[in-house]
Amino acid sequence: MKATGIVRRIDDLGRVVVPKEIRRTLRIREGDPLEIFTDREGEIILKKYSPIGELSAFAGQYAESLAQTTGCLVCICDMDQVVAAAGSGKKELTDKYISSQLMKLLGERTATTFPGQEKASVKIVSEQEGDYLWEVIHPIICEGDVIGGVILLSRDEKKKFTGAEQKVASCAADFLGRQMEQ
Repeated sequence: MKATGIVRRIDDLGRVVVPKEIRRTLRIREGDPLEIFTDREGEIILKKYSPIGELSAFAGQYAESLAQTTGCLVCICDMDQVVAAAGSGKKELTDKYISSQLMKLLGERTATTFPGQEKASVKIVSEQEGDYLWEVIHPIICEGDVIGGVILLSRDEKKKFTGAEQKVASCAADFLGRQMEQ
């Protein structure tokens, strides 16, 4: 654990303010859910809660299955980071923070396809190297809220995306959204 040098007092209602610098660094926004843990040494640990993160092992297996079926790179993300990735190039995406451009696109709640136009593509992660030629991005919606996305990607000029990839992403996003509702 890293010391920040910031000290806050608990108010009469038991509240503590998380400093703006820490909220900005960890991408914690107003209304975001936090999990509270304690350890044996008496430390209190706050962790940003990710509903998709709860299914990370399942999401990983699902992404692997989708990647094998479609032959492209598949990633599943929450609204902060890539939770699971499978296929060629997964190391570039796994556990990385998603770009603000992708976050905004998911927030619009519509499926998006970028067919082979490098300049029209969306950066998936903040520190992404190079663009993808083909992208299908579909938001995962749970109880009316966007909680993440299913993304199919390819840099292969020969692997042209058709309507099938859009349907696969749509089906996967719908399935994961329903899983979260249970």
